[in-house]
Amino acid sequence: MSLFAGKLNTLDDLFAEQLKDLYSAENQLVKALPDMASEARDPRLKQAFQLHLQETQDQVSRLEQIGRSLSIDLGGHTCKAMQGLVAEGKQTIGEDATDEVKDAALIAAAQRVEHYEISGYGTARHYAERLGHAEAAALLSQTLQEEQLTDTKLNDLAKGYINQRAM
Repeated sequence: MSLFAGKLNTLDDLFAEQLKDLYSAENQLVKALPDMASEARDPRLKQAFQLHLQETQDQVSRLEQIGRSLSIDLGGHTCKAMQGLVAEGKQTIGEDATDEVKDAALIAAAQRVEHYEISGYGTARHYAERLGHAEAAALLSQTLQEEQLTDTKLNDLAKGYINQRAM
């Protein structure tokens, strides 16, 4: 079974599929982040998830803007990788753990998501640049920077004190 719905003949085809995958992934994350925020006990972690939800909604809008400008229908695709990452996050939420350990586990789950998105946006941005889609590349670069910053914030929270409290 192929990851992609249609035949990929060109880099344009692959770029369109990458955008569809990112669009599906972000929409799944929009649904998952409120649960992660409500489960977080540390106020700074809760705030980080709430902020990233707002950013993710903006990222969905950017992808829609790219889709419109390039006449790409982003619907009809399901990102299986994000399905798995979200399922793992839900499992983390359901774990019987102390608040401190659960916060550390939520960060670990969220960073897996961020690393997946960083990879996806980096690839899509490169394709956009290569194909001469300057506006799309700029929008994808903006999202990539947000994803990297979110990962850094989560890492700082974990290394700064949350992991220590979970010991």
